[in-house]
Amino acid sequence: MSTTNAESGMRDWTDKATRERLEKDVAAVKSDIAALTDQITDALNTFANSTGRQARRGYRQARENMDTAIDDMSERGSAMMEAAQDAYGSIEETLEDAIRQRPLATVGLALGIGFLIGAAWRR
Repeated sequence: MSTTNAESGMRDWTDKATRERLEKDVAAVKSDIAALTDQITDALNTFANSTGRQARRGYRQARENMDTAIDDMSERGSAMMEAAQDAYGSIEETLEDAIRQRPLATVGLALGIGFLIGAAWRR
């Protein structure tokens, strides 16, 4: 019977040592998981902040580009309008000069154009 008690005592001691070792291992794994979770959270926060900054920078740059393009188109539109007004003024002056220099030819030309328009209109 003494061997049975000795074996039982040994088993209890082994089970206790194994349980303590397993508890330490589980605690170490929990600690490692917590540390890994913190690292992942930090990495995701850094990535999110970086992505947000890049998105804001891209938005600002796109807005500046759009403003520049609108300003450029506005300037071009104004220049084209001025050129059209100058051309209209030049054509008007040329016509006035032609009418003053050759009034009979101008009347004849107007009659001829009117006749052609009338003939084309009838068809």
